[in-house]
Amino acid sequence: MKQETIDRIRKFTEDRDWDQFHSPSNLAKSICIESAELLECFQWDDNYNIEHVKEELADVLVYCRNMLDKMGLDEDEIVNAKMEQNEKKYPVEKAKGKSNKYDDLG
Repeated sequence: MKQETIDRIRKFTEDRDWDQFHSPSNLAKSICIESAELLECFQWDDNYNIEHVKEELADVLVYCRNMLDKMGLDEDEIVNAKMEQNEKKYPVEKAKGKSNKYDDLG
């Protein structure tokens, strides 16, 4: 995410004095709620409204950014650490073209 966007999210929260409500547990709940609203866009079929999808996806991303800030985490660091784990669990030679969970790749 661009620094300008991160700063805008932080300013929005700061201007409204909402940080007081942003405990890690409240942010985790909000991420789940917004994720469910994103999923609702696809509830009955794949005939989705892209504008609604974008709005709900943005809500998820904003809450994730807030949680990163609250917990003092770096998004690149945690994503790259997780990618290293995933690359070990799902080596290309075993996982390519398969949807199996890592413990069922054989």
